[in-house]
Amino acid sequence: MNHTYGRGGALAYLAAYDVHRAHVFGRCEKTTGIDPFMSLVIQVMSQEPYASAKRVFWVVDKGSSHRGKKAKDRLRAAFPNAVLVHTPVHASWLNQVEIFFSVVQRKVVSPNDFTDLTQVGDRLRAFEDRYNATAQPFQWRFTTSDLDDLLARLDRHTSADRRQESFIALAA
Repeated sequence: MNHTYGRGGALAYLAAYDVHRAHVFGRCEKTTGIDPFMSLVIQVMSQEPYASAKRVFWVVDKGSSHRGKKAKDRLRAAFPNAVLVHTPVHASWLNQVEIFFSVVQRKVVSPNDFTDLTQVGDRLRAFEDRYNATAQPFQWRFTTSDLDDLLARLDRHTSADRRQESFIALAA
């Protein structure tokens, strides 16, 4: 007996996370890209306290919709108080919205038992509403001392790898 799997399409869930208030601003889009990202920015920046804040930091990875100087300029032109900050490569864990996305993955979209995209969007929005009503800010415990320790360990590891590479190169 063969089972036929029918794909129902894909849905992009974009979200911004206010780290001080534990508030999520999310939206479901048909795709990712500059326009959906800017729609999310407008959704957030058009309301208080963000509209009148001196600065609003947008911490993002290097995704194509918000990568590089053009993205910074585009955001700054639309909202002069917005500051785009890129996480280093392979360091998206520094962005607290990734913690929220991890919760969404575990509690909302797994198991994947949806019959259509509308059901996915409805479940995401319902979870977002519930989350915003009950969530507390994440207790960020990674300090600058922790970062210094991590960088020192990485440096020791990298130095050991270089010594090993030199040894292998000499032995070859």
